[in-house]
Amino acid sequence: MKLHAPSALVTLGVVGLAAFLSTWITSCNATVVSPHPLPPDSRWLTYPGAEGPGAGKHIVLIAADQEYRSEQSLPMLARTLSEHHGFHCTVLFSVNADGLVDPTKKIRWEDKEIIHDIPGIEHLREADLLILFSRLITLPDEQLAPIHDYLDSGKPIIALRTANHGFIDFRYEIDGHNVSFGDDVLGGSFRGHHGRWHQDSTRGIIVEENRGHPILTGVSDIWGPSDVYRTYEEGGSLPPGCVPLVMGQPLMSRNHDDPPNEDLIALPVAWTKTWIGKAGKSARVFHSTMGSAKDFESAGLRRLLFNACYWCLEMETQLRENSSVEILGNYYPLASGFNYAELGVVPHKPAYYR
Repeated sequence: MKLHAPSALVTLGVVGLAAFLSTWITSCNATVVSPHPLPPDSRWLTYPGAEGPGAGKHIVLIAADQEYRSEQSLPMLARTLSEHHGFHCTVLFSVNADGLVDPTKKIRWEDKEIIHDIPGIEHLREADLLILFSRLITLPDEQLAPIHDYLDSGKPIIALRTANHGFIDFRYEIDGHNVSFGDDVLGGSFRGHHGRWHQDSTRGIIVEENRGHPILTGVSDIWGPSDVYRTYEEGGSLPPGCVPLVMGQPLMSRNHDDPPNEDLIALPVAWTKTWIGKAGKSARVFHSTMGSAKDFESAGLRRLLFNACYWCLEMETQLRENSSVEILGNYYPLASGFNYAELGVVPHKPAYYR
């Protein structure tokens, strides 16, 4: 709408003009969306944030596992976080020598010459939040450095499933003490499958005494076909400072309505903690040992993760029980496992996963 003074001033009057200008300024502010901090690049995926509470915040997601199809789940999550919640998102991948996203690439335990490659990892410096899904990767020093710097930055971390054993030869020290990324940063490392690997599923049970935690806002019916991880010794517990949010009860098989395995107790599958790096800056941490690509077909698990993004970024006052967690586009994730030929897992260019 255009105003042509002085006739418009006469028509609207002072009060009307003030009301119009207020509405016009508000509408202009509502439609201003900051540009994505990274230019498009064929080596990774960028998702500019739409309007939403996350406007101006940048989430970097790293897909670097060989078992649970993070190369499929993280682009889906990034797409949803950008469109429904306004966050700028960037998805980085572990690639092979041909620049293809390659979940079939071996790890150093299988080949001592293996070095993994995550193009764009230097852009962690532009991140407000890191979502990490790695498994037993070995990075060159120049790619470990941005992760070390991020750990010292005081910025928050979300880690999924195998991230608690996400690295081989991590080499990060504080006061001469070698830091375990799983135990020290995240609050627990993989110590075994609590039940039957690739045979059981997990029902998430909210921890009642912590039900008021912001991350649990609107969360219900968490279920996934991956099994429960044990992250501490039998008879132990989460380390001091960890706040358990969801317990995982192993079920008898891999269907949503299967009965619980009465021989196995529930163990923590989602919790928060604080991490303090060498610079002395504290960072919020959320870790979920659930998180396979098929686990994220659960709306309850997606809401848990999206809520964790808000909490990690100290935006919990903007959480809403009915915020959208709807999946955008087609999402038909492949099953977890290492039998790549049978499952149809082959290397692809990053654009394949957009």
